[in-house]
Amino acid sequence: MLLGPVVGADPTEWERMIAVNVQGLLHTTHAALPHLLKAGQDDPRQVADIVNISSIAGREAWNGYGVYNLTKFGVNGFTESLRKEITQRHVRVGVLEPGGVATELTSHNDHKPDIREATAAFFEQTEVLQPEDIADGVAYMVTRPRHASIGELWIMPTDQA
Repeated sequence: MLLGPVVGADPTEWERMIAVNVQGLLHTTHAALPHLLKAGQDDPRQVADIVNISSIAGREAWNGYGVYNLTKFGVNGFTESLRKEITQRHVRVGVLEPGGVATELTSHNDHKPDIREATAAFFEQTEVLQPEDIADGVAYMVTRPRHASIGELWIMPTDQA
């Protein structure tokens, strides 16, 4: 996970993050979408959901997260474009944007005082989401009624106070 100033960043880390967050999304969508579209043509009662996982960083740029922000803004833009392209009612497209999640990123930052200091206020004021919270958000999006559409869903930790 590339954190820190954009200037002077290691291009190898940029490429790795872009490969995971952007190219991975493109390849997965390219492989799955034809099957989802065909399934709805074969059985109109079928509903397929595409839920891309982004981050609140796809809406709000954070200092020190330049390339991460770039990739998450890309996920959001790609998802919105795909949602507008997919006009069949049996395929719904949405993006889940969590904030404050316990991931490898949070533990990666434990030994970086500048990043830890920049995010300390946020993490001190909220309950950190766990991976099962992300699963709950996805489940909520895909179990909504067939006629309902959720373009984006933000899930944020609640205040501890």
